[in-house]
Amino acid sequence: MDADLRSIQEARDLVARAAAAQRSFAGASQSRVDAVVRAMGEAASHNAESLARLAVDETGMGVYQHKVLKNRFASDHLLAFILPLRTVGVIGDHAARGVRELAVPMGVVGAIIPTTNPTSTAIYKALISVKARNAIVMSPHPRAVRCTVEAGHVLEGAAVAAGAPPGLVNVMTIPTLEGTNALMRHRDTAVILATGGSDMVKAVYTAGKPAYGVGPGNVPAIIERTADLEKAVADVVDGKTFDAGVLCSCENSVVVDAPVAARVRALFVREGAHFCSAAEKALLERYMFPSTGKGINPDVVGQSAVRIAHSAGIDVPADTRLLVAELTSVGRDEPLSREKLSPVLGWYVEDGWERCCGRAIELLRLGGLGHSLGIHSRDPIVIERFFEEKPAFRIVVNSNTALGAVGYTTGFAPAMTLGPGALGGSITSDNLTPLHLINVKRIATEIRPYRDPLRDVAVSLASNATPRLAPTVDSRTLPGSLPADAVGRIVDDFMADFRARR
Repeated sequence: MDADLRSIQEARDLVARAAAAQRSFAGASQSRVDAVVRAMGEAASHNAESLARLAVDETGMGVYQHKVLKNRFASDHLLAFILPLRTVGVIGDHAARGVRELAVPMGVVGAIIPTTNPTSTAIYKALISVKARNAIVMSPHPRAVRCTVEAGHVLEGAAVAAGAPPGLVNVMTIPTLEGTNALMRHRDTAVILATGGSDMVKAVYTAGKPAYGVGPGNVPAIIERTADLEKAVADVVDGKTFDAGVLCSCENSVVVDAPVAARVRALFVREGAHFCSAAEKALLERYMFPSTGKGINPDVVGQSAVRIAHSAGIDVPADTRLLVAELTSVGRDEPLSREKLSPVLGWYVEDGWERCCGRAIELLRLGGLGHSLGIHSRDPIVIERFFEEKPAFRIVVNSNTALGAVGYTTGFAPAMTLGPGALGGSITSDNLTPLHLINVKRIATEIRPYRDPLRDVAVSLASNATPRLAPTVDSRTLPGSLPADAVGRIVDDFMADFRARR
């Protein structure tokens, strides 16, 4: 209880600190904002290796070298994308419509940081928040407090050294559930930026604040018969083993076109994959998804294939990179068809790209609808059909989805928060950028004057004058027109009704 109370108080204090800093920074010029953001990004990049080491040591998850790359992706790569964006002053001028648009910061961003990417996500969320002239308060995962706090210190120190007010970047040191709820529900928290599990996303959307909530991916990758098979297999293996499979965008299952299945299987083995026997698959299922029904065993997340195999009672060579389980269905009865957050891959074989696609859609519906989908093919018609019809908002073509969906190997906006759209229960289908953290104020001048057709009548009545509805016209000169006495009766009836309504 003491920890809960201290966490709640810390959340309140940090939001108050952030709100004061944000009010001071709200009037910053674009050049000042960019100088601060550049300094933050450069400091994060300079400390990428030490932050990666802290993350691996504290969480026991992932691959050090890959976490270094993620930290530099969230600093160097992100900086190159966001620095040219205009987030201060007039950001749109539509002269033909008489409309101008002004960027307005949202205020304080409440951010939830996952244990799987504790430093890179902190860097990313802080940079996009400050670029939009917001302040940020981050709640780290309890298993990743030290490394996330250190990332916050690096970013805050760089921001202040570049002329920003103290308080733009804040990290909770006692992140209990109650404290995190206090952060999300605080009156001065303007928007929530959350990345994590499905339960967390549900909590975010019940906090009563505008929110960007992003949950699981369960991304499938299809290897179609026309693909460059060697590259396709290398891409899938690289994606699934990147940082031991903790990215929500990494491949969770591969769906292989039947005519090339034997060749693809041989290529996977060459890349260091171990195909589990039926008995080994059963052992893996029991270890990874215990019968308690609480989801994946947390001891699996971000571990190596060899460690997972040995813990499950499976003997594999020391150089095994990936465990592959052959599956025939999707759903609760096939637990390895779910998101696995580890170098464990589901394997399906279907005949024809249409049936491959059908299987992929089943996988998305199980836990990643709207997120991402990989297609390896050299048939432009197949690729176009995937683009137009499949229920994922990031279609990654001939690349690994782990890094393609976040914008490292593709031209997508670089991001560590990927919206799955309304299909996945989110307000956005975008890779989030600073432009998602500003409001846009608009000013418009009249371009189509309006005159109420009853205005002359009302003015005439107000001056006790006989209303003049139209210029005098001799009805006899208008073929087919009403006689003058009939028009007079219509006018008298209208005026009587008008006076009665007054």
